[in-house]
Amino acid sequence: MTALGYIGLLVLAGLWALPMQGWLAADFPHHMLRHMGLVAVVAPLLVLGFPRLASVFAVSPLVGTVVEFAVVWGWHIPYLYGMAKLHVVGMAAEQASFLLAGLLVWAGAFRAHQPLAGAGGLLLTSMHMTLLGALIILAPRDLYASSYGGLADLTAQQLGGLLMLGIGTPVYLIAGLALVRQVLEQGKEAA
Repeated sequence: MTALGYIGLLVLAGLWALPMQGWLAADFPHHMLRHMGLVAVVAPLLVLGFPRLASVFAVSPLVGTVVEFAVVWGWHIPYLYGMAKLHVVGMAAEQASFLLAGLLVWAGAFRAHQPLAGAGGLLLTSMHMTLLGALIILAPRDLYASSYGGLADLTAQQLGGLLMLGIGTPVYLIAGLALVRQVLEQGKEAA
């Protein structure tokens, strides 16, 4: 399992070291890719790969889900997004809070005494990620450019929303369903 943790660390380094902006052609999708990479890829890999680390972050699945909801939706408020965009400290706080929230959600879900509680937390996370991604995609105007003095780019915002839907929704949904399957298989063995 430790290999998964090291893969998570490599992905984390890659999210920060690789110049992604050029191939995504706009900043909002680049920013969203980092967000989703932290909460939906790096965090579960670290939790699965480093069980001792996971035990530090293992809280109630509901608590982890609520924290993650507040972090994700909070940093998508235009003012806070602008603060993270304009200030290095804001960006560091944003990214650190995304990673922390991801660790809380995944450690709580995988370490839950009741796997159905973990599944519920992951499925709730999948639903709110889907809703936020859809709102970002369907917004009639660029929600974020004015918060940092940038040029409006609705297409970039929509691509960012698609990245949220395309990465977050299936990752949380599949993991939640895998936990449900685990419970069902345990029930068959007990019968």
